[in-house]
Amino acid sequence: MVTVSRVVKNALRPAVISVLTTWERMESGVAYNPVSDSARNNPYDIYAELRSKDPIHRMRLINAWVLTRYEDVDMVLRDHRRFSNHDDDDREYRSMLFHDPPDHTRLRSLVSRAFTPRSVAELEPKIQRLVTELLDDIEGKDRFDLISDFAFPLPVTVIAEMLGVPAQDVDRFRDWSNDIALTVEPTLDDEQTRRMEESFQELLDYFEDIIERRLKEPQDDMITALLNVEAEGDRLSRGELLSTLTLLLVAGNETTRNFIGNGMLALLKHPDQLQRLRDNPDMLDSALDEMLRYDSPVQMDQRMVYEDVEIRGHRIRAGQRVINAIGAANRDPEVFANPDKLDIGRREKSHLSFGRGIHYCLGSPLAMLEGRVAFSGLLDRFSSINLVSEPEFREQIVLRGVEELWVEVE
Repeated sequence: MVTVSRVVKNALRPAVISVLTTWERMESGVAYNPVSDSARNNPYDIYAELRSKDPIHRMRLINAWVLTRYEDVDMVLRDHRRFSNHDDDDREYRSMLFHDPPDHTRLRSLVSRAFTPRSVAELEPKIQRLVTELLDDIEGKDRFDLISDFAFPLPVTVIAEMLGVPAQDVDRFRDWSNDIALTVEPTLDDEQTRRMEESFQELLDYFEDIIERRLKEPQDDMITALLNVEAEGDRLSRGELLSTLTLLLVAGNETTRNFIGNGMLALLKHPDQLQRLRDNPDMLDSALDEMLRYDSPVQMDQRMVYEDVEIRGHRIRAGQRVINAIGAANRDPEVFANPDKLDIGRREKSHLSFGRGIHYCLGSPLAMLEGRVAFSGLLDRFSSINLVSEPEFREQIVLRGVEELWVEVE
């Protein structure tokens, strides 16, 4: 995830937006305002225009370069030496997402010891049980909101159980996650800022209490495992542990919820592909990859340029920002045939939704496992799923997902 709020929010007055976007259009023939209603609800039209007219686009609104072609985004995400992921915020609790090597290498190595493929695979029975319970609660309803009744509670409960959080606290986890996720968005009003700061502090206090209890009475959970990880005598500091737990909660919840919601919406809008998946359940893994490509839960990622670079004839100076438009790269026609079409049998599998390079999503195996169990459960339980009404997307542009997804089922 990328934090762009510190760059944008002071520039979002309508008059300023008008001047800056006019300037952009005069320079390149296209303007990009990511916080407009049209870009939020359907960013793919403007992505296509940017790719065609100005794939290395100087966005004056936040004084950054926006990359929309797959080759360029892939290159930047892989090149941590020239394109830094270091966050210029000096807050104490900074997750490993915003560190470069050697700090990032050390932190990821320590955390990955408690986040192994085996530990993730062992979660499958728990995830299957939870999916069954959620679907049982829905049973008997002709229509329901897929987000609030299914896509929302599934990942937050899974991550809570992994961490070892008491079941009665899951609702608090969900609320904290919602508020803290706002930190990656470009616009926050005063109320949202207050909620975000309060929730962050409440979550830190909550984790502090849990950590103290685990130190006295270790449990078979991830908090205990993270307390015990060690490599060559190294351990996570208290601040590093708290930032890691916060990252696991927010990233594990928000992105997987959007993965399930966006993926189901894509299937509902492509009924031929939904039926194809019903007829060929062995295509589920391929379908999951295609859903991630088609409407990525994370739409953009930011890097800071370490040294002057040239991309497609554009000179980008050290200290400037590069915005990698992952959603645009995933629909680059030079890489994906008919990119605006959902094709669950697509042969091109190399989407960028989990990132690239050293910051490739550590939780991707868990996200795929949850997606596999979730979609399998939904399609097995309901012989018919239809969209009730066109959903509204949440007022977020980095983490893309619908607010509600009402469906009719049989």
